[in-house]
Amino acid sequence: MRAILTYHSIDTTGSPISIAPETFARHVAWLSSGTVQVESLTTLRTGGEVAADGRHRVAITFDDAFENFATVAWPRLRDAGLPATLFVVTGHVGRTNVWGDRPSPGIPALPLMTWDALAAAAAEGTTLGAHTRTHPHLPDLDASRVEDELAGSRDDLARHLGCQATTFAYPYGDVSPAVTAAAARHFEASCTTDYRAVAAGDAAAALPRLDMGYFQHPDAFAGWGTPAFVRRIAMRRALRRVRGWWSRR
Repeated sequence: MRAILTYHSIDTTGSPISIAPETFARHVAWLSSGTVQVESLTTLRTGGEVAADGRHRVAITFDDAFENFATVAWPRLRDAGLPATLFVVTGHVGRTNVWGDRPSPGIPALPLMTWDALAAAAAEGTTLGAHTRTHPHLPDLDASRVEDELAGSRDDLARHLGCQATTFAYPYGDVSPAVTAAAARHFEASCTTDYRAVAAGDAAAALPRLDMGYFQHPDAFAGWGTPAFVRRIAMRRALRRVRGWWSRR
């Protein structure tokens, strides 16, 4: 099985975007145990479901660039030799995750990394990707604003840090044909929140990911890649789609 894992914040609030530090420590122990081969997102895009030695392949991603990535998550990943991609909301660097100055119900307002902290993480091996400038619902914007959010976030990273971001994550996982077409023009790979493993033939502009919020039980990784495990992923995906459909009614 080939999968992209998604994290947001490592904190103790218990929010929908949060993973407790002790839970994350268990995840890092599993990821570094040799059970799976952890690769960069760029490397994972190519090749098959398993590595040459038969291990399943995974990539680690973090959205939003919370300050606790620098203080909690990255030190554990770095010390374990695990690569990670961090998607940055460039217009909120050094601020908080209160997007559009409107708090999200149930989501804590947390500090985001500064440019200096991002530079330090990149120097130590973190791959930086773009996550727009302001974290909007992209399908709600006109074409010029979509361009500004996508190309602008890429350009902000180049101007402030001198890095060339080749990967992107859609805020909220929101996509449309026009938005994915724009992402394909600017980035080599773009990640959604579609909850499933990466399949052969998936478009580089619409890669699925597994939200690690569903992997907080101590036995959550048991049977990784087995048919029973894949069925559990499919069932969770179906439930998410039903809830999404119901919430839009």
